[in-house]
Amino acid sequence: MTSTGSGLAVPDWPLSFGRFFPRMVGGVRYEHGHRLVAATVGALTLILAGWFLLREGRRWVRILALFAAGTIVAQGLLGGLTVLLRLPPSVSVAHACLAQGFFCLTIVLALATSRGFVAGTPAALEGDGSPPLWALASTSSLLIYGQLVLGAVMRHTGAGLAIPDFPLSFGRIVPPFLSFEIAVHFAHRVGALLVAAAVLLTAARVLRRHRQRRDLAVPSMLALILVAAQIALGAATVLTRLAVAPATAHVVTGALLLAVCLVLAVRSARGWTPATARIPAARPVGSAA
Repeated sequence: MTSTGSGLAVPDWPLSFGRFFPRMVGGVRYEHGHRLVAATVGALTLILAGWFLLREGRRWVRILALFAAGTIVAQGLLGGLTVLLRLPPSVSVAHACLAQGFFCLTIVLALATSRGFVAGTPAALEGDGSPPLWALASTSSLLIYGQLVLGAVMRHTGAGLAIPDFPLSFGRIVPPFLSFEIAVHFAHRVGALLVAAAVLLTAARVLRRHRQRRDLAVPSMLALILVAAQIALGAATVLTRLAVAPATAHVVTGALLLAVCLVLAVRSARGWTPATARIPAARPVGSAA
């Protein structure tokens, strides 16, 4: 919606022009479409949380599901405030960042309920004194999340073209910091280099020591592809003056990169040995944790 300037195409909330379903024309298609998708995701998340409470035997997974439900409710309220307060940058940025947090929660829930996760026995991957793989992957994930926060600040403060050239900045390596917008834009570029270095280091560790582990090698290779694509899309976003297609793809690819590195972090933190544990039995309704 930000890329198409449709954030206030529907100026009221929770209804749309006083109706449940307005005419889907112009920016209304994006704004109201966004609301429909958000409502669907919210309903599914609440149903999922209820299912976890009834059927999931692991207490920490039930708590995580409840947290996801609370997050999606908060996200909906922030979305409403964004409209009612006429797109204030602080609320808009919080809305964008919470969405990424919710995305991370759903990824961990999906991993926690996968057969490979519940059927494997946790085991340390490395013990040679070097930084463990889970720490490298977690650092990459945190850096990516921080980069997404900077990206949200850029988008919602109009700093996307504060530095209009690429790869240099006003023809320099380091630009003159004449405004907040220039500073946050340049910080985003520096963050991209840090993310690329962290992902490269993490993937190199996997491919050097755990190449035989397909569950680690595949996301590592995918992370390398995504980080290269993300840098190219960032450049295209600037060079095309914030064209909708590259700007939107840049946001989507950033979220995918976060997801891949988070998967790698969770899998490497848990480790595994050949599946010897049985999948926990469903918890009877009404039983204690």
